Amino acid sequence: MSTQSTTFERHYRIAELCDLWGIGRETLRKILVDEPGVVKIRMGRRQCHTTYSIPASIAERIHMRLASGDEFRARHI
Repeated sequence: MSTQSTTFERHYRIAELCDLWGIGRETLRKILVDEPGVVKIRMGRRQCHTTYSIPASIAERIHMRLASGDEFRARHI
């Protein structure tokens, strides 16, 4: 998926998706770290000052993967 196609989509923050999906912030952050299409805005040199902006289509892809159990299987094989 190109960046241009997600530019004007609704974007979510981690806290919003955690509330919607009922999962913890750290769990979702770990999932998002290497997820293609997630916009990471780093403030300074430290990773602890990174803001994640998740386009709606990427959030849907992640949610479908979590719902199917693929994320769990991928991390525990």
